[in-house]
Amino acid sequence: MADTRSIFKRLRSGGSEEEEMSFIDHLEVLRWHIVRSVLAILTSAILFFIYIDEIFDVVIMGPTRDDFISYRAFCKLSELLGMGDSLCMPPMKLSLQVTSISGTFMSSITIAVVGGLLVALPYVFFEIWKFIKPALKTTELKYTQGIIFWVTMFFFMGAAFGYFMLAPFTFNFLSNYTIGNIGVIDYRPTLADYLDSLIDITLGAGVAFELPMATWLLSKLGIITPDFLRTYRKYAYIALLVVAAVITPSPDWGSQLIVVVPLVLLYEISILIAVRVKKKQDKDWE
Repeated sequence: MADTRSIFKRLRSGGSEEEEMSFIDHLEVLRWHIVRSVLAILTSAILFFIYIDEIFDVVIMGPTRDDFISYRAFCKLSELLGMGDSLCMPPMKLSLQVTSISGTFMSSITIAVVGGLLVALPYVFFEIWKFIKPALKTTELKYTQGIIFWVTMFFFMGAAFGYFMLAPFTFNFLSNYTIGNIGVIDYRPTLADYLDSLIDITLGAGVAFELPMATWLLSKLGIITPDFLRTYRKYAYIALLVVAAVITPSPDWGSQLIVVVPLVLLYEISILIAVRVKKKQDKDWE
């Protein structure tokens, strides 16, 4: 308990003995940060629920529509490269079903809550940062300027990648995949199954794209170095392949390759970030 109290003291006072707060006071401050974050998520979720029909038709079912922007973009790219229609995907054969009386309503709640979380995410990051900020020294505050922007940007870049790139490939492959030649399989996934896959792909890609920020933080703490990242690069690539397999429900190599390539690029960017952090730290020590 003593260690926990000391952590809270530093979080709220920045190490100043004059401004120390009691353990209960720290918990009260943390509680209000959590309450404000939850209220922001609930407010956004209510707005999503009000417009649930439009969101479901345009956003949720977007990757299953033949006129989805990603499908049109790949077809256009195929034409520009002189490849005919080789990059054009076949029409998706997808018919969703609900197997419980509350299935549709619960799916609506899921869409609203996840959508509310995504919209409120920058504010949630701000509340987390506001709670941690007093624990940082002046030099640490200088180095962390704009951190909320970068964390949010990388997450939404990953989420957009998952939604516009990975989800269409995954759903198109799985919906058109067949086994046997006599047509005895009636492919009718549930709405809940489709939502789970879409959410896993989108949020999973968003979290995966936080790799540069994680590297920056661990470099600041001295846990990892550029040499460490370079030495274990080949093992990291294997780990990224595993991550790609987890993020992508689709077993085809094409979808996993689409995930692995950006993750590898992010890893190389992470090395550059670690190099920059080390140079800055070496300069400060001079």
